[in-house]
Amino acid sequence: SRSVCTNLGEAYRRRRYPAHFVSKLTDAEFENTETQIWLDFSKDCSYITLEEYEALSIKNTEVGKLLWYMIHNHEKFI
Repeated sequence: SRSVCTNLGEAYRRRRYPAHFVSKLTDAEFENTETQIWLDFSKDCSYITLEEYEALSIKNTEVGKLLWYMIHNHEKFI
C-alpha cells in the first residue's frame, strides 16, 4: 500500500507530461491491486480477522476507484 502513495507522488511530479503522469497513476493502480491480493492472503492465513479484511478491502476499493477516475480524467489534474 505504501507503493501506491509513492507512485502518486511521482505522478504529481510528472503532471506536466501527460503520458508520464498516466503511466505513474497506472503503476499506482497496479500496486493497489497487489495490496488487495496481500489482504486476501492475510485473511486466508488468519493474520487479520474477517472484519478487518472487509474494512480494509472497502478502503482499497475506494482507492482503486479514485485512481481509475484520475487515469481516465487525467486532464483535470495536469
